[in-house]
Amino acid sequence: MAVVLHGVAPSPFVRKVRVVLLEKGIPHTLRPVTPFPPANATPEFRLMSPLGKVPALSDGDFAISDSSVICMYLERSRPETPVYPAEPREGARALWFEEWADTKLAETTGAVFFQRVVRPRFFQQPSDEDSVRALLRDGLPPLLDYLEAQLGGAEWLVGGRFTIADIAVGTMFQQLRYAGEPIDPARWPKLARYADRVLSRPSFAACLADEEATLAPR
Repeated sequence: MAVVLHGVAPSPFVRKVRVVLLEKGIPHTLRPVTPFPPANATPEFRLMSPLGKVPALSDGDFAISDSSVICMYLERSRPETPVYPAEPREGARALWFEEWADTKLAETTGAVFFQRVVRPRFFQQPSDEDSVRALLRDGLPPLLDYLEAQLGGAEWLVGGRFTIADIAVGTMFQQLRYAGEPIDPARWPKLARYADRVLSRPSFAACLADEEATLAPR
């Protein structure tokens, strides 16, 4: 069966699924879909993603949307090279980090990315730098403080190995890098090293190489 991921490459949620696919060695293709404005979403895509959001995934005659649902489907349908811990407590913590990254962390990093990248690149509008400064001053530091404390002396967030927790958090860090705001190693030394470790994995590197064309200046 042919696995097709539907979405736009620089989306952190599309990237999250692509990293899972690559970590598991699942052959797939990326079919570009830009659902905004809604008129850009085809009826076929709306059937796969009733909310009109990316990503969606089709696997033969089966289709599903939402990055977390897709990742769990891939885990259960292709259990080789697991990205979710099997131990109940570790599994719960991994799911927590995935949910937290997809919501709270995404809200802040996504706002910075929108102002610094999306507005000038796709809407030919200047970024609202007052908004960006407020996010970097007030919104982001508590989230990075939390992750710095959670890491402690560990290499990865959960169970001593690379999991969905690291994938979900790492994909949001890339949005900051695109916005010209990497993690400050003087303030968050463990987290800065962690971000480098996550984003230098071959799975992430392959995604980022594909994204360069989409984000290149016109």
